[in-house]
Amino acid sequence: MALTVKRIEKLISRGRYRDEHGLYLQVMSKTNRSWLLRYERGGKEHWLGLGALHTFDLDDARERARQARKLLADGIDPLEVKRAERATKALKEDRSMTFKEAAQQYFKGHERSWRNAKHRAQFLSTLEAYAYPKIGALPVAEITTPLVLKAIEPIWQEKTETASRVRGRIERVLDWATVRGYRAGDNPARWRGHLDQVLPGRGKIAKVRNHPRLPYGDLPSFMTELAVRVGIAARALEFSILTAARTGEVTGARWTEIDLDNATWNIPQERMKAAREHRVPLSGRAVAILNRRA
Repeated sequence: MALTVKRIEKLISRGRYRDEHGLYLQVMSKTNRSWLLRYERGGKEHWLGLGALHTFDLDDARERARQARKLLADGIDPLEVKRAERATKALKEDRSMTFKEAAQQYFKGHERSWRNAKHRAQFLSTLEAYAYPKIGALPVAEITTPLVLKAIEPIWQEKTETASRVRGRIERVLDWATVRGYRAGDNPARWRGHLDQVLPGRGKIAKVRNHPRLPYGDLPSFMTELAVRVGIAARALEFSILTAARTGEVTGARWTEIDLDNATWNIPQERMKAAREHRVPLSGRAVAILNRRA
């Protein structure tokens, strides 16, 4: 027996109530009632959801069922159409992710891999200063080369090093967005074979100047002079030279890493640039420096 508006008002017991041509009202509770269309395809039973009763009344449900049956008559599975529409909608929503949102998600996923606290802090701060004002609110799917240039070109001549790092960070965020499916195509922030064609290289703008090195032959006299200097800075520098360790490894050293009995320093992997535990043998002078600080 076909459903009526009056009968529907009284249907509050759990169950499925048939209307006509495969249309059913599914009742889960008094406040949870929805429409279903039952059909067979390929010898299998299928149920297609047509929406909630509070959104679609009886006439609406019958019309939605009729549209679904028309698809079936044309050899099209309405469930497949529904899934395709959901996938398209999800992709469209994904593509609407802004550059700022993508950058924050990239940072969250990679934050622990950056051992240098300064670089970790600078990642978002430089994007906030130079990239977000130009492209932060734009969907990552819509970011193009001219937009990237708007972010970095104004500072390329005067702040070349900063601009270069901002470019690299934009490139990594867009690569992440591509892999995640939020955008497609080439990366507009890539340098080689792309932006290097319109922006001068860093070396052509400002010559890189490395810190002057100490001639090897002067090291003995330098170490002798350094040994008589007082202060924690002098001892840290001396210890760094004796152990051939990086400055950050020395300044971040903990007593739990030191084994004075066996004259070794075990640096854990989380403090090493190569992410591998490093064992450093300590000379007599290195041990003496530590004993003075113990």
